[in-house]
Amino acid sequence: MEERVKLRLGKLEAPGIEALDVEATLGPILEEVAEPEGPTPFPSVTDLREWDFRLLKRYKPFYAPLCDLCCLCTFGKCDLTRGKRGACGIDIETQQGRLAALVACMGAAAHAGHARHLLKRLIRKFGPDAAIEVGTEIEAPLTRLICGIRPTRIRDFEGILDYIEEQITHVLSSICTGQEGDSLDYESKALHIGMVDNLALEVADSIQVSTLGFPKADPASPLVEIGLGALDLKKPVVLCIGHNVAAGVEIIGYLKKTGLLDKVEVGGLCCTGHDLARHHKGAKIIGPISRQIPFVRLGVADAIVLDEQCIRTDLLQEARRVRAPVIVTTDKVCLGLPNRTYDQPGVTVGDLVEGRIPGALILDPEKAAEVAVRVAIEIAPKRKKFKTIPSKSEAIELAKKCNQCGLCRRHCPNDLPIPDAVKKASKGDLQGLLDLFDYCVACLRCERACEVGVPVASLIQKAAEAELKRERYKIRAGRGPVQDIEIRRVGAPIVLGETPGIIAFVGCPNYARGAREVAEMCEEFLRRRYIVVASGCAAMSIAMAGEKSLYERYAGDIDAGCLANVGACVANAHIIGAVVKIANIFARRPLRANFEEIADYVLNRVGACAIAWGAMSQKASAIATGANRLGIPVIVGPHGAKYRRFYLGRKDLAENWFVYDAGTGNRVFVGPVPEHLFCVAESKEEAVVLAVKLCMRPNDTSKGRAIKIAHYVDLHKRFFGTLPDDLHLFVRTEFDIPITIKDEVMAFLRKKKWEPTAIPDPTLLERLVRVRLS
Repeated sequence: MEERVKLRLGKLEAPGIEALDVEATLGPILEEVAEPEGPTPFPSVTDLREWDFRLLKRYKPFYAPLCDLCCLCTFGKCDLTRGKRGACGIDIETQQGRLAALVACMGAAAHAGHARHLLKRLIRKFGPDAAIEVGTEIEAPLTRLICGIRPTRIRDFEGILDYIEEQITHVLSSICTGQEGDSLDYESKALHIGMVDNLALEVADSIQVSTLGFPKADPASPLVEIGLGALDLKKPVVLCIGHNVAAGVEIIGYLKKTGLLDKVEVGGLCCTGHDLARHHKGAKIIGPISRQIPFVRLGVADAIVLDEQCIRTDLLQEARRVRAPVIVTTDKVCLGLPNRTYDQPGVTVGDLVEGRIPGALILDPEKAAEVAVRVAIEIAPKRKKFKTIPSKSEAIELAKKCNQCGLCRRHCPNDLPIPDAVKKASKGDLQGLLDLFDYCVACLRCERACEVGVPVASLIQKAAEAELKRERYKIRAGRGPVQDIEIRRVGAPIVLGETPGIIAFVGCPNYARGAREVAEMCEEFLRRRYIVVASGCAAMSIAMAGEKSLYERYAGDIDAGCLANVGACVANAHIIGAVVKIANIFARRPLRANFEEIADYVLNRVGACAIAWGAMSQKASAIATGANRLGIPVIVGPHGAKYRRFYLGRKDLAENWFVYDAGTGNRVFVGPVPEHLFCVAESKEEAVVLAVKLCMRPNDTSKGRAIKIAHYVDLHKRFFGTLPDDLHLFVRTEFDIPITIKDEVMAFLRKKKWEPTAIPDPTLLERLVRVRLS
C-alpha cells in the first residue's frame, strides 16, 4: 500500500539525514516523506515491557487493599498480611498487581465485546466494504499507532479485534493461580490491556460513526435535549439503556418506516442516550446511569430496552413494579428471560402487553425494535398513572416508620444525613429529602439496609419529582474524532505551553458530592482558556447544571476556551487519539507502530490531564490505564480510592525526575512533571489545582511555564490561602516566573535555596539522543 504523509512542524529524522529541529524554529517544511511500510507485528504482552518499567520506576504503584486475603482458588482463603505468602506463593503486593490486571481485563473485555457485537451487526447491515469515514483527513490514530494499519473498510477491523481478544486472553491467563509472580510485571500487563482497551474503543466508535450517520469530526454538532423534562409524556415512551446503540438505531428506523416518529418518544440513559442523539436529533438523552432508578420508578417508560454495560442488574425487578415490559437485546444481559428471538413479533407483543411474561430476550435488533415500539403503544394507555414513588401523604406516613437507627447513613457511600431528612419528612417537611437528591447516586444501599422497610430512595425521589420533571438542558451531540486541521492549529501552543493544557472530563457519575462539581470544575478551566473535552456520563453532568448549559455558552472546537463533547464512552478513543496526533502532526513523529516514541513525546511535551471524577466501573479503570501508558495523567474522585492501585510519583526523590537532553545527551533534572499518572483527589478544589500542576511538562517554554505557574499559584492561593509549598520544583529559571507575582515568588525561592536548571529537549529513551552517550 502506498501511503504518503505530509511533513509538518516537528523533527525530521530519516536515514542519512541529521536530525533537523523544526520545533525550535517553527519554520514550514514543504517536502513530503513516506512512513516506512511492510509487515509490522502487533505488539505482544512483553513488547513494550521496557517502556512500562520506565514508567513504573518513576510512578511506583501504590496499593491500598480493600482486603488482605486472597480467595481466588481452593487453596484459600489465604492471609497475606505482615509479609505472609499464600499457599500458591503469592504475596500481597503481587496480589494487588494481579487484581489491577484483572480489573483491566474486565473493562477491556466489555469494550471488545461491544465492538465485536457492533461490527458483526454493521457488516450484516451495510456489508464488509462499508467505508471508514469519520471525518476529512482523519485516520484511526490508535489503530495506526499500535497495529501499524490504516483501516479503510469496516472489515479491516476484524483482524484488529482478533488481536484485542487474543491479548485479553493472554493476560487473563496470567491471572490464573500459579502464573505470574511479580507485581510490576502484572502492572505491565495491566498497562498493556489498558492500551488494548483504548484500541477497542476506537474500533467501536469508528464503525458506528462511519455507518450510522453520527457527526463526523464536527465541532458544530447540533445541540440536543437532555433531561426528563425534554420528554413529551403524553406519548408512549421507549427507554433505551446501555452502551450498544444497535437496537436503538433500529427503533428510530422502525418509527420512520411506519410513520410513527412523531407519535412515540425515544429516550436513552447512559451512552446509548449519547449515541441515539448522535444518530437522530429527535431522540432525548435522559441522563447518566445514576438516573436509572429514579426514571424507572417514575413509571414514565412504557417499554424498556436494555443492551449492555452499566445496567443495574435489578432493573427487571424495578420495571415489574411499574408494569413496564423489558426487552433485552444482547447475550451480555439476558436476565433469565425467555428467548423470543425466533417468535413472531405479534405473539411476543401480546405476551408482554398482557403480562404473561415480564420481558423477553430478542437478539435480532430489528425484531426487538418492532416489539418495543408496538408494546409501548399498546401498553401506554393501561399504565399511564402507574409508578412506585409514593404520594406526598404516603411519603409522610412511610417516613414515620423510621426508627432513627442510622443504618441508612452508615451504608450510604456518600454519608448523606438521611435520618435527619427522613425525620423532617415525618413531620411533613420534604425539603431535607430534596436537598439530598443532587448528592444521591441512587445505589439503593440505604433501602437494602433499612430494617423497617422505608423506601428511602423513593422518598428522595418524591421530594424531587417536580424538579426532575423540569429538568431540560442542552448538550452538544457527540462530535466524534478531532480534525487534523484542529491539531495543526493547537499543536504548537500546547507543546510549547502557551495553551495551558488539555483537560478531559470522563468517567461515570459515582460522585461523592454531586454532579454539579463536574460542571463547576469544567467552567473553571474554560475561563482559564484550557482546551476542555468531555465524554460519557461526565459530559452529561456538565450539561445538567445551571439555566443555560456550558455547551450553549462555549464553542465545540478543539481550541483554547472551548468545550468539546466527543460522545459516548467509546469516543474516549478520540481524546487519546487527539493527543497522539499532536506528536504525529505537529512534531512529525512517525505514527505507524511507534507507540514507545509517541508515548515518550506525550509524557514529556503534551500538557494533557483527565479527570474521572465519578469513575466507578472496571471499564473506566481500563480506559485510564491505557491513557497512563501513553503518559497521560488521570485524576479520580474520592470514590476512586476503591480502585486500590495508583501510580504516584515521589517529588522528594530527585533521581526519579531526570531526563535525557536529546540534543546533548546530558541527564537533566526537570522536576516532578507530571508528578503522578493515576491519583485521587478528595475535593474539587484539590482536583483543579492538581490538574493544573499535572499539565506541566519538561518541554514547556519559559512563557508557557509562566502561564501554567500563574494558574497554579492563583488557584492554590484562592482555595488553600498560600503559595504551593512545592513551587520551587517547577521554576527552572527566573523567566518561568509570572511577572505579576515575581517579587513574591523570588522571596519564596530564596527561602527554599532554589537554583536555576536547564530546559532540555527531553526524552526518556536513550535511542532518541542525537549524540553518542558515553
